[in-house]
Amino acid sequence: MSKRDFYEVLGVNRDASEEDIKKSYRKLAMKYHPDRNPDSTKTEAQFKEAKEAYEILSDSDKRAAYDRYGHAGVDPNQGGQGGPGFGGMGGGFSDAFGDIFGDLFGGGGRTRQSGVYRGADLRYNLEIGLEEAARGTETQIRIPTMETCSTCKGSGAKPGTSPTTCGTCGGQGQVRMQQGFFSIQQTCPTCHGSGTTIANPCPDCGGAGRTKRYKTLAVKIPAGIDHGDRIRLAGEGEHGMAGGPPGDLYVVVQIRSHPVFERDGTDLHCDMPISFGVAALGGEIEIPTLEGHAKLKVPAETQTGQVFRLRGKGIKGLRSSGYGDLMCHVAVETPVKLTEAQKELLRQLETSTRGSDTHNPRAKTFMDKVKDFFSAP
Repeated sequence: MSKRDFYEVLGVNRDASEEDIKKSYRKLAMKYHPDRNPDSTKTEAQFKEAKEAYEILSDSDKRAAYDRYGHAGVDPNQGGQGGPGFGGMGGGFSDAFGDIFGDLFGGGGRTRQSGVYRGADLRYNLEIGLEEAARGTETQIRIPTMETCSTCKGSGAKPGTSPTTCGTCGGQGQVRMQQGFFSIQQTCPTCHGSGTTIANPCPDCGGAGRTKRYKTLAVKIPAGIDHGDRIRLAGEGEHGMAGGPPGDLYVVVQIRSHPVFERDGTDLHCDMPISFGVAALGGEIEIPTLEGHAKLKVPAETQTGQVFRLRGKGIKGLRSSGYGDLMCHVAVETPVKLTEAQKELLRQLETSTRGSDTHNPRAKTFMDKVKDFFSAP
C-alpha cells in the first residue's frame, strides 16, 4: 500500500512552520494514542502514521530530502536520510513526544529539562475536639518547610559566583544514549536534570538552593467538619526549585474521641442510663447536648435499648444549614449497695410480679422461644 503524503497526514500545508507541525502532531497523538484507544487497531495505525510523518517533518534535513524526493528520499532501503526509529533521529520527535506524555499522564518534559520543579505538597494532621468540629474555630499551626535560600536567592551557588552550564548535557538536562537501533533519552547523571553544575556551593544551603524553616499559619476550621476531611492551603507547601511554583499544604482533620458523644455524620449518639424506677414509672430527665442540657420525657415501661431522638440537637452539616439529631440509647441501671429495707422491698416486688405475663412480657416471649426450640424434632 502506498503511503499518504506526510503533510496530508498531519493536516498542514507544505510551508507550515515547525511549531505548526508540532501542534498538529500533538493533537493527533492525543487523539489516536493506544492508551486512549486500547481496543482499536485502526487508531493504532493512525497513531503510527502520524508518528512517522512527524519524525520526518520535524527534522530539517529529513524534511528537505522528503520535499525534494518524496518518500524515496527518506527510505533507508533506498539510501535516503534514514527512516523512523533509526540512529540519527533528530531531537524534535522526542521533545514533542515528551510533551504529549506530559499532557496524557501529567508533568511536561519542558519543566524537567529546564530544572524548574513545582514544590512538594505537604500534609499536616490537626487534632481537634468534637465541640470545635461542630461549631467551627480558628487555630494556628507551626510547620517545617523548605524555603528559597536567602543567601544565594535559590541559585545554590556561593554569593559572587553562579552555576555553570553542565558539560555533560550542554545545559539540556537530558542525555541521549545509543543502544543499537534505538536512541534513549534520560536525565543527565551529572546535573540530575537541572542543566547546570555548581562549583562553589552556597555555605548555608550546601548548593540545594533551599533551607529548612518553620512558619506559623492560621487555619480556619469550618463548622461541621468531620474526621478525615482536608483543608487545602494553596501555595503553602514547599517552595519550588529554580523559580518553580510552591506546592500546597493539606491540613487533615482528626477528631478526638468524646467522653459522652459518638458522632455519625451530623447525628450524635449517647448512652443514657436511667434508674429502675424511672424506667418502670416514667419521668423527666436531663440529658447533655453540645449546647448545654435538654429535658427528655421518659415514658413508663421503658426498656433497655430503646432509642429516643432529639431532633436538631446534633451537628450542623458542613455543606448544609440543617442540623442532625441526638440519639439517646436507654440503659436501665440495676440498683447497687442496697440497704436491707430496700432489698426487702425488691423481694416483695419480685414475688408479686413473678411468673406474670403482664409484668414480664419479654421473659414470656423468650421462654416460649426456648420451649419451641427444645420441642422441635
